[in-house]
Amino acid sequence: MDNAVQLKEAGNQYFQANDYENAIKSYSKALDDAKDKSLQAVLYRNRAACFLKKENYTQAASDASRAIDINASDIKALYRRSQALEKLGKLDQAFKDIQRCATIEPRNKNFQETLRRLGAHIQEKLRVQFSTDARVQQMFEILLDEKSEKEKREKAANNLIVLGREEAGAERIFQNNGLNLLVRLIETKSPELILAAVRTLSGMCTGHKARATAVLHVLGINNICLWMSIDHEEISLAVSNLLQALIDSLAAEGKNEEHGKEDALVLDTKKDLKAITMHLLNMLPSKKVSGQGRDRALNLLNKNVPRKDMRIHDNSRTLFVIDNGLKKILKVAGQNPDMPNCLPLTENTQLTASVLLNKLYDDLRCDPERENFRLTCEDYIKSNINPQDMDKTVHAIQTVSGVLQGPFDLGNQLLGMKGVMEMMVALCGSEREIDQLVAVEALIHASTKLSRATFVITNGVTLLKEMYKKTQNEKIKIRALVGLCKLGSAGGTDYGLRQFAEGSTEKLARQCRKWLCNPAIDTRTRKWAVEGLAYLTLDADVKDDFVEDEVALQAMFELAKTTDKTILYSVALVLVNCTNSYDVKEIVPELVQLAKFSKQHVPEEHPKDKKDFVTKRVKRLITAGVTSALVCMVKADSAILTDQTKELLARVFLALCEDAKDRGTIVAQGGGKALIPLALEGTEVGKIKASHALAKIAAISNPDIAFPGERVYEVVRPLVGLLNTERDGLQNYEALMGLTNFSGRSDKLRQKIIKEKALPDIENYMFENHDQLRQAATECMCNLVVNKEVQERFIADGNDRLKLVVLLCGEDDDKVQNAAAGALAMLTAAHKKLCHKLTEVTTQWLEILQRLCIHDKVDIQHRGLVIVYNLIHADHELAKKLVGSEMLEILTIIGKQADDPKRQHVLNVARECLVKCMDYGLIKPVSPP
Repeated sequence: MDNAVQLKEAGNQYFQANDYENAIKSYSKALDDAKDKSLQAVLYRNRAACFLKKENYTQAASDASRAIDINASDIKALYRRSQALEKLGKLDQAFKDIQRCATIEPRNKNFQETLRRLGAHIQEKLRVQFSTDARVQQMFEILLDEKSEKEKREKAANNLIVLGREEAGAERIFQNNGLNLLVRLIETKSPELILAAVRTLSGMCTGHKARATAVLHVLGINNICLWMSIDHEEISLAVSNLLQALIDSLAAEGKNEEHGKEDALVLDTKKDLKAITMHLLNMLPSKKVSGQGRDRALNLLNKNVPRKDMRIHDNSRTLFVIDNGLKKILKVAGQNPDMPNCLPLTENTQLTASVLLNKLYDDLRCDPERENFRLTCEDYIKSNINPQDMDKTVHAIQTVSGVLQGPFDLGNQLLGMKGVMEMMVALCGSEREIDQLVAVEALIHASTKLSRATFVITNGVTLLKEMYKKTQNEKIKIRALVGLCKLGSAGGTDYGLRQFAEGSTEKLARQCRKWLCNPAIDTRTRKWAVEGLAYLTLDADVKDDFVEDEVALQAMFELAKTTDKTILYSVALVLVNCTNSYDVKEIVPELVQLAKFSKQHVPEEHPKDKKDFVTKRVKRLITAGVTSALVCMVKADSAILTDQTKELLARVFLALCEDAKDRGTIVAQGGGKALIPLALEGTEVGKIKASHALAKIAAISNPDIAFPGERVYEVVRPLVGLLNTERDGLQNYEALMGLTNFSGRSDKLRQKIIKEKALPDIENYMFENHDQLRQAATECMCNLVVNKEVQERFIADGNDRLKLVVLLCGEDDDKVQNAAAGALAMLTAAHKKLCHKLTEVTTQWLEILQRLCIHDKVDIQHRGLVIVYNLIHADHELAKKLVGSEMLEILTIIGKQADDPKRQHVLNVARECLVKCMDYGLIKPVSPP
């Protein structure tokens, strides 16, 4: 026998043994040796069968085609090629092949059935394609016809947006000259049509690199930025979302996308991404750009330039922005709305620029990069400080303020530059009120840390007091007061480190509250009143008075809900102070004695910072409607909602959720929903605090109400994240309680808990020495064992899971016993194998079961009897074991008891066990006397 035939036989044997890899190797070697054409055809079609099994359809179709080239009537090769082509989506070609098969063998039912199925598929595909094409054309006709009815146009616009979000629809729009038609819609200048076009384009770009590239080049980045610059909030936001969709799709690495023929194109998107960044930077200093447009550009830079993860080494995008745009960002940060040549701004623009400066500075990897950043900032400020031109000097000092609100340490270095402090003092003494305003704000931002504040206290307090007394301008007065508030709070919560005389702090706070509640004062100035309270509420007297002032609370909540997001941090800080949800260092008595002995300062707690006062304040805030204000703050889609602010909000939420009675109110006002993003993004501490608040809500609420719809599945991950030995016992316990509640709702939720890899952690807590943790974990497992995947874990050999549950049934703790018995009842009901396994895992099994069956708690007794019922029904031998023990006597005594509605379910199970034993012939019915 020649070598090629031997190799073919070997390949056939491998194929029958399902070893397709070796089968392919054998057929390939045989093809190298085979000279006979008919043998080659067999080898190709056999290898095609292997590739089909391995789901490599392209190769399968190729090999089948080679066999068909040799023999056009090779029915097996034709059928295999048809199968491969169908999987590749080439239905019309697959149909032709199966048609030839059916012609050669008309009686083959398999061929006839496949022919019918493919025919139906093709018809449906053509119907959808033609109807979609017609719909696309019809929609554009309605939209571009000015005479169309308004209702028809609105419907067509909405349909177009929906179609753009679906892969097939997006492709049809694209193939039907859709891009040019969408550009025409934008050119109509009608806001409704522009919005429809932009939103459709966003859908078309999402997750599709080739279409995104086409959209970018047809529309042009210049035009996109121009549309984003207009002073129309909805359009500006929609264009910003389009740009984000473009960036996401262009930056996507190795995502599987259906490009059809475009697969062959290798799209180099780096140039496009650079061009987008450059255009966004050029928008910042342009007078033609609206305030909203500038905010959008800053937000896009904040979101897409600095690295998301510091473990990624490449920070080239940040370096590119610093080289090409740092001075442009500084220009925005240094704007003053009261100056005649100020750029169009919103109330959020400058703080967003400061946040961007901070993110860029944090993203730098080494000292030379930071040095370059500092020198660029210094050059910019030096070029603007000019004693002869006060307008330029005001811009320079305002820029220093902007940096102080971003990378604070860098701002401090800039303060130390020659001439900066001198110019601040000069501005304080200026006749122009605008100069005084800028100088006071700079002083406030300069005194953020205690070490810095002590310096400013010695130099700046006198200046601020002078300005406060002399000025008639309310704006300057309030800012000077906030400066004094800030300096006065330099001691933090330490009661013994007060900077001002007794009663001064309350006096300042009263004044701040007065300004806060005065609607005649502009929002920007009232915001400074909240800023002052953010420092003063470190004093317990102040916070106690503040939460009693219903009008002041409402005024602050209303400010938090406005479009001005620069207030978020200050409001969050006030609430953290009022709820005492900041971290407090534990005071060790021995160290206090030691400090007193060595005449060191010992931190003191204010009497009103004790627990009952804090609880009272929390209740007052909930009654005043703090939750709806927090929900509104969390929704802010802005770079100003920094990770630090998110952490503060999470701390407040956790404090509010402390009392179980308040959680219903928090859920009713949207608190459950608002906590999810806080638990998934932000600082590590913030995420843990938010997750803990979620656990408190999840433990006692109906999940369908607290987290309606699909949202409930997002809560599982934060809860599982708390099952960690690094977290404290209360966090572990409440997370387990939340998961117990969820796992009792639906199998989909149980599946989600399993997917998040929670099972090993839950099992570990079942071993815990802590009674409550062990109980919570066992109750959670009791709900989870309904799931087939969890049952498989118990059936698997080589683990002690079942043994642990059996031993937990013998615990003294009723709640642990009850949960473990419930789990065991469900497991033994689901699998006979587990009934046998139960009797093998421990020698104590029978004793434990007997204890359950005579338990004085009805629920536990019922669960014990159900386990016995399951064992008896599982197998004759198991029933025999039980009848040969004291269990028979227990069952007989229970079974003979008189009917009792409260215990009827227990009596019924015992009687059913006895009936089954009679059926087996293990016991005889007692004959009546």
